[in-house]
Formats: sequence, C-alpha cells, structure tokens
Amino acid sequence: MNNLPSETWHGFKYIDFGPDGNLYIPVGVPCNICIEPQIRDTRFAAIHKYVDGELITIADGVRNSVGFDWHPISKKLYFSDNGRDWLGDDSPSCELNIVEKEGSFYGYPFKHAKNVIDPEFGHLIPTIKRDFVDPIAELGPHVAPLGIAFYDNDKFPSKYKNSIFIALHGSWNRTKKSGYKVIFVQLDENGNYLSQEDFISGWLSNEVAWGRPVSPFIMNNGSMLLSDDKYNVLYKISYKG
Repeated sequence: MNNLPSETWHGFKYIDFGPDGNLYIPVGVPCNICIEPQIRDTRFAAIHKYVDGELITIADGVRNSVGFDWHPISKKLYFSDNGRDWLGDDSPSCELNIVEKEGSFYGYPFKHAKNVIDPEFGHLIPTIKRDFVDPIAELGPHVAPLGIAFYDNDKFPSKYKNSIFIALHGSWNRTKKSGYKVIFVQLDENGNYLSQEDFISGWLSNEVAWGRPVSPFIMNNGSMLLSDDKYNVLYKISYKG
C-alpha cells in the first residue's frame, strides 16, 4: 500500500492490526482547520481498515487520531482525536471516541468536542445530512492525546482492568502548558465512560517540560512500556502490591 496521502502535516500513519485481523490506518487532515482536502480525497480526516486490498472507512470527521485500541471484551474501537488550534487557550477539548457503528461521523470540521461549533465551518451544519457522534470523554484543550492502550491484564489493581491509559503529549502554543502526563480513563463493565484521573505526571515543572509521553504499551507480564520522544527513552511501569 503506497498511495496513501503524502502530506506531512498530521501525515504520520499510526497503524495496528485489529481483532478482526485487518490493518487499521488513520489519516489526519493536512491543516489546522479546513474542508477542501476531505472533499478532494475522502481518505483525509478518517480512520480506515484495509480489507482485501481495499480501504474501508470506519470513522470520518476525525481531525487527527494518533491512538486507538479495542475493548478487550466488546472488541469495539476506541480512539483519541486532537482538537483544532487557535480558538483560545481553553477550547476546544481533545477527545476520546468510540466506534459503535462503522461509518459514523465525528463532526470535524464543523463541530468540535461536545458542543463547540466551528466559527469558520459551523454555519454549514444544516447542510450535513449525517448524525454527529459526540466523544465519550473530553480530555482537555490542547493536551494532544497520542497513544492509548486498554489494560487487559491482572497485575495492576482491579480498577484498571478493561479501561484505558492515554498519553497526553502536551500543548505547543497554550499560554499555560497542559498535558505532559499519562491519564487513566475508567470505563464501566459495558465500556461506558466513568471518570478520568492522572496516572503519571511530573514531566512539566514551572512551565518547563523535560519529557513528553507518546504511547503506552501493555506487556504480556502486565507491566506497561511508555515511550517519551523528548527525553528519548522507554519507561517500564510495574505494580508491586
């Protein structure tokens, strides 16, 4: 597969194989906020799966998803999405979403987070003949959620089982920096959002960041590996209780 969009802005392709054995590929938009690329090429602003040589869109209206993983029991896809810039320090929030139905639409570029109407494209909402899917959780403005991972092991305390860790890479242009930590998002037994809390912090001190978490990976032994592309290290997090 060598003909995917080659634009470099939000252009990295973070791939993984799903429980169905297919390859999943998100394609971000080559801009902060725009509509023309998606009109020209529907592969932008979407998450696809590669089946028998064909790309099938499972979610669109997705600005820039970097992290995604499948619920260990339901096998539903959960994914992070980075919110747009230049609407102020406190808007819009970045997102955690779930794909309940393939082909769902998540709002970009017309609507962000749960209720932020875009000032440039929001007026077009009445012309969009599709249902908008809201995020199951708002993660905070400009926190830059990257990798996510379900914890499907028993080594950590029981509250972590079948819930999500998300690496917040951190803001780049917010007046007061935000993110720069790993959060835990707790789900109920049906995969619905319950709460979120800090899991690892400390990379940000007095507005200076000495590390930026990228992605958690859960190992077979129940430990977590966590990558950091500022300090250029891998951390291993284990529980001893």
